[in-house]
Amino acid sequence: MLGSRFVRGLSIDWAAVPSDSYLRGILALTRLGSLELTHDVTIFAGENGSGKSTLLEAIAVAAGFGREGGTLNYAHSSYDDVSQLHEAITLVRGFVRPRWGQYLRAESFYNVATAANTEYAVGGPPLPDWHAQSHGESFLSFLRYAPPRCLFILDEPEAALSPRRQLDLQQLVAKAAAEGSQFIVATHSPIVLGIEGAQVLSFDGGRVHEVDWRETDAVRVMRDYFAERLG
Repeated sequence: MLGSRFVRGLSIDWAAVPSDSYLRGILALTRLGSLELTHDVTIFAGENGSGKSTLLEAIAVAAGFGREGGTLNYAHSSYDDVSQLHEAITLVRGFVRPRWGQYLRAESFYNVATAANTEYAVGGPPLPDWHAQSHGESFLSFLRYAPPRCLFILDEPEAALSPRRQLDLQQLVAKAAAEGSQFIVATHSPIVLGIEGAQVLSFDGGRVHEVDWRETDAVRVMRDYFAERLG
């Protein structure tokens, strides 16, 4: 659904980033002045340190989420390590506002799940007890609970999920996107990269560029590994 994108793109004012910032050492980011998000599902791919999670975090904070994840109504923070990039980013927003939003990071999901059952659930319908489930089960349940037309920003969701559950995530994302939600995801998972109809942006090679998911390093490395090991 082309009209459902809440974040359509962004621009970066590098004059707002201090000259001694570590951000200026991330080549793919320093070469980025603007970026268009053309699909309801956009996936950032790239090696560790390539800048994908840094940009994802900056988009999330610029969109109104807390630096450690949460919803637009709840933001948890235990340590302020957010980069300065969000201060230099201007988001190009769509005409419609999301009904709800979630920024989920694997390392802080426990705190977000706790708040969901205590703080921002007050006065609403009862929520599942996500702590009574495994990490992966609660992660998927948290996404399934969201209403249509949400903005999801997910940082390495595969950290909580088995390969089989990553296939479940594929279907969940495709269904939610068809119902009007938007996803912006950073991942190392070849399975997550294969979400049907996604715009895949690689941060490898010192630039942000659109690729076919089958051409990403994550897929190539895994394919070569299994070809060698399985013959």
